Amino acid sequence: MVDSFLQDNLVRVQDRIANAAARAGRDAADVTLIAVSKTHPVDVLQAAYELGVRHFGENRVEEAAAKVPAFRQSIGDPAVVFHMIGHLQSRKAGDATALFDRVHSVDSVKLAQRLSRFAAQPLPILLEVNVSGEGSKYGFDDARRDELFSAIEVIAPLPNLQLDGLMTMAPMVDDPEQTRLVFRALRELRDEIEARYLTIKVPHLSMGMTDDFEVAIEEGATLVRIGRAIFGERDRYAAHLPGSAAV
Repeated sequence: MVDSFLQDNLVRVQDRIANAAARAGRDAADVTLIAVSKTHPVDVLQAAYELGVRHFGENRVEEAAAKVPAFRQSIGDPAVVFHMIGHLQSRKAGDATALFDRVHSVDSVKLAQRLSRFAAQPLPILLEVNVSGEGSKYGFDDARRDELFSAIEVIAPLPNLQLDGLMTMAPMVDDPEQTRLVFRALRELRDEIEARYLTIKVPHLSMGMTDDFEVAIEEGATLVRIGRAIFGERDRYAAHLPGSAAV
């Protein structure tokens, strides 16, 4: 049964979250599971919702524009939270503020300013930081701390934005343990920011995906972005739903 497939995956992921939190001496309730629902249709999100999922992550504004309103209308639950976790172009900031409850991928002052301009109410944002130094990744350069601190000083006071944390993506590696130093560096950066600016709190660390979320939790992640471990390989779950079509 399709529901059993999804339910079994969710249980396994939740158990792994709990075990990772226990190893770090943390409360698993302090870790929010974001089900990365990109490429999956509304039917799949509805099935996940019925199993208790309340946080969903999308990568593209275009896909979300067709899917998120339809899902919200079908569920009618204000407790559902949609997270923008993919790269966001400044010109799409207006659409993003209408679709998402939190934006993880703020990687420039310009983007933050445009989100501030379009947001109708305080929008939680996270600053994306390129900790690994990979040229293929977006984000503020962790090696240029002065530039990051200058950006924070501009972004933090912007109206209708709430600086809520930091986000990073670790390199794709065969051994998840190799990501530990990246996640640790983001946590230490968070601590440095809070020590430097006593009035600025950045409580959330968005880090960890299917292949490395347990290490991320051990290093302090509060938001983990998990897709494949929940929904299976791309479109695998959706293919079993009668009448489903990709959005």
